[in-house]
Amino acid sequence: MRRRPKFLETLPPAPQALPICTQEITPPDLSPWLADHCGIPGVMHHEAPRPGPHVVLTALIHGNEFAGAIVLDRLLREQVRPACGRLSLVFANLAAFARFTPDNPVASRFVEEDMNRVWNRQSLSSPRRSTELDRARAILPVIDTADILMDLHSMLWPGAPLILAGATESGRRLSTMIGDPPLVVSDHGHQAGPRLIDYARFADPDSPYAACLLEAGAHWAADTVETTDSAVRALLRHCGLLPAVPESPVAASRHLVVTDIVTAQTPSFRFVRPFLGGEIIRRQGTLLAQDGPDEIRTPYPDCMLVMPNLRPGRGQTAVRLAQTSYPRP
Repeated sequence: MRRRPKFLETLPPAPQALPICTQEITPPDLSPWLADHCGIPGVMHHEAPRPGPHVVLTALIHGNEFAGAIVLDRLLREQVRPACGRLSLVFANLAAFARFTPDNPVASRFVEEDMNRVWNRQSLSSPRRSTELDRARAILPVIDTADILMDLHSMLWPGAPLILAGATESGRRLSTMIGDPPLVVSDHGHQAGPRLIDYARFADPDSPYAACLLEAGAHWAADTVETTDSAVRALLRHCGLLPAVPESPVAASRHLVVTDIVTAQTPSFRFVRPFLGGEIIRRQGTLLAQDGPDEIRTPYPDCMLVMPNLRPGRGQTAVRLAQTSYPRP
């Protein structure tokens, strides 16, 4: 995958202009939900008289990804209640969300550190403090009682909506049974630290609990809100918390497995062109990027690019490479 360039080999073409991120949506007014409703500000619980699973929906793990927060706000204003079990709605990184400004929309991803890289017991139980760690500890009692969790996210760079299932079979089953969006990717997370769906409660292969991460589309696109809404309601119907409704048949889920995680080793990492997430590169050995002296090439044919980060910093994930997972017998 990484190769030293051959002597006098043709240089890659100059990178094309990066996509422009348009802002079609505005941050929701979350003020009705910030009071201490259940012991944790920004967390709502609704419990049905009939038993059932505890389903947790989390939004704003990244403060500038507020499409999911719009959907949770919509559910609360519609007074959606579970038909069975318990439904918890969590607005996670409120401090980062409060810093959002349209003039610099990427700056409010977090305050001090990425909240989606702190989910292990060692970090959560350590004496270390940060805005994100403190908030993760505050909502941990909800996470520790979840039977099923969907973490709502969006993408800075254009790409097909997908569900990240993590590394477990339970996550894959949950993601494919939701069926919306139909693209499901199993992966092992990031070198920089574990995501919420990688938390031990969900990542233990013997655990009865399951989690998935929705990447619903571009951060501030109107379609991303509707994709999120559709996926959330599909999950709640699948879990029995909302009644089933007759629907048109949907396409069968397509499952891919990440085989390689490309991490930028230099600040000069550049793709040869602005690839789209979900794009499939047909030829093995196709040049994707230059990382200092190293070339990044596709390791096999029909290689899917999962959420390429067109401007990664050193040590950040630049792209994940995935191939089709063939159906189990």
